Amino acid sequence: MNRNLNSHWDTAYEWKAVLLLSLGFGLVGIDRFMIMPLFPVMMKDLRLDYQDLGHITGALSVAWGFSAMFMGNLSDRIGHRKVIMPAIVMFSLLAGLSGLATGVGTLILIRAVMGLAEGAYTPASIVATLDASKPSRHGRNIGIQQMALPLFGLGIAPILVTQLLKVMPWHLIFAIVSIPGLVVAALLWKVLRNTRVTTAAEHTMTHDAAEHKWSDVLRYRNIPLNIVGMLCWLTCLVVLSALFPSYLVDYLHLDIQQMGYVLSAIGFGGMLGTITMPTLSDKLGRKPVMILSVIGATIFLTLLARTGANPTALFFYLMLTLLFVFSMITLTVGPLSAESVPAKLMSTASGLVVGVGEVFGGGIAPAIAGYVAKHFGIQYIMWLGFIALAIGFVVALSLKETAPSRMPRPTTDAIGAA
Repeated sequence: MNRNLNSHWDTAYEWKAVLLLSLGFGLVGIDRFMIMPLFPVMMKDLRLDYQDLGHITGALSVAWGFSAMFMGNLSDRIGHRKVIMPAIVMFSLLAGLSGLATGVGTLILIRAVMGLAEGAYTPASIVATLDASKPSRHGRNIGIQQMALPLFGLGIAPILVTQLLKVMPWHLIFAIVSIPGLVVAALLWKVLRNTRVTTAAEHTMTHDAAEHKWSDVLRYRNIPLNIVGMLCWLTCLVVLSALFPSYLVDYLHLDIQQMGYVLSAIGFGGMLGTITMPTLSDKLGRKPVMILSVIGATIFLTLLARTGANPTALFFYLMLTLLFVFSMITLTVGPLSAESVPAKLMSTASGLVVGVGEVFGGGIAPAIAGYVAKHFGIQYIMWLGFIALAIGFVVALSLKETAPSRMPRPTTDAIGAA
């Protein structure tokens, strides 16, 4: 690693950029997930049903995925600043416009376009966070940035919007929540810099600042592996979020309050997993922490599957399973993708991994899990998680190390040179 880069590091800029980019990703979480607790009220006013909710959330997820795939490459070409600014303004305004929806059609359209903006923000913000970070703090700072989504979206948003419902209609809540995004956008406009490609290259294991075709990203071993890994981690996440509430109520016969208590472990586990394990990877290396995370997720998923109607034990095992699942997701979309490729492909790599995961992991995995639950019994959905983790373990063993602390000299990651 370049000694000059480390000795003259702008720590003040690093913390400002990481804080604002984290707040931006937290607002993505709020805008994406706040519709869930509001939906029971919206159903009555707009005459919606549960299938409509599936279409609304699915449209956002698919749009997010396709946008991440293509906008990551655009960010590499024109600079992440020119992608991040319009994206955060757009998804904030569209979140407000959600309150003006008059039916399922307009709501799907608004949420889909919002997904395009949020998908554009995601890979660009990940790489902007990495570029702003001292190389020895890549994992920790990416973890802080990624932690904001479960913290704000799954932790704060349900409490915030349900309390606001006591004093204002749901239409106005959407409008109010859009305001912080515009404030963060204004602050980012003043603070965020475009990193010079030669400087950005110091954040990668290739140290390559040359121009590349977007398809070159697939020549670097970790990227195809990360795509497969992301599908595995999202399969676990879907099993333990979308269908687990029904497992708790229909199979274990918990009541609604007990089910809600157990499910809150997802938010706590997500927050802990995105910050602790990536931080640890700065010291131990990405690959050892990924292997440890797969093993940890497998152990606690096994304990979770063998636990009966004991809310406290279920909460504990679910929290620890999700801790390791979110650890793997964060490392996969962040350091293990961006550090593996040349500087001009960093956002492309992250966007491709995020995008394929959203489109296929967010679309195919729920369909398979639903089929298994319907035809074999909901208790068998856990086996999907075990199969995914078994494949993921092979992926983790095959990864190439990218942590700067474990890469003292520049190296080449292309398959042809391996």
